[in-house]
Amino acid sequence: MAETCLLYYITDRTAFSGDEPTRRQRLLDKIAEATERGIDYIQLREKDLTARELETLTRETMNIIRQRSSGSPEARTVLLINSRTDVALAAGADGVHLRSDDVSPADVRAAWRSGASDGKKPVIGISCHSAAGVARAAADGAAFAVFAPVFEKKDAAASGLDALREACDAAIPVLALGGVTVRNAPSCLHAGAAGIAGIRLFQENDIASVVRAVRDSFERLQLRGST
Repeated sequence: MAETCLLYYITDRTAFSGDEPTRRQRLLDKIAEATERGIDYIQLREKDLTARELETLTRETMNIIRQRSSGSPEARTVLLINSRTDVALAAGADGVHLRSDDVSPADVRAAWRSGASDGKKPVIGISCHSAAGVARAAADGAAFAVFAPVFEKKDAAASGLDALREACDAAIPVLALGGVTVRNAPSCLHAGAAGIAGIRLFQENDIASVVRAVRDSFERLQLRGST
């Protein structure tokens, strides 16, 4: 079991009510809240935006993260951009989150070497839907995998906890996504997940309450495992 429970907020400003300026501001407010409460990763998943619009939003998000992060700079929230390595590089994000059918991590690293000026390596997360996909992500050098959907997704059948448990045998952290709530998150952690990813879980709830509940569940599992 991992030493700490990883938490991953995936954004969707279109789920907020109001016009575009209102939704954008509500998203930025939620990002600030997530950063202040110690969310480990934020993925900007605003797929309808143009590259220029996404780059602007990324820069705004990075400014918020720098200003609002609790603790040391090394422990701040990591920002990943959905699929767009070019935008992540241009706007100074920490890395990218790749779809299961996306470019390879090797391609991302090659682009990063040629485009990054600070010499830092990109953080790469990958969406996976099977244990084989997670194993492949580990072999390709991904930092972590997001396994989905565990419980539900409107256009796909739930994979279930047994499939999650199998996926968690991989050599990288696996985060559970898909219908995860505060109530069922402990079952994902018990199955071996290193953390929890979500859109609605974080975006529709008080993030401090979610963080406290999920991490308390994780700590209880650790205590049981050590006795």
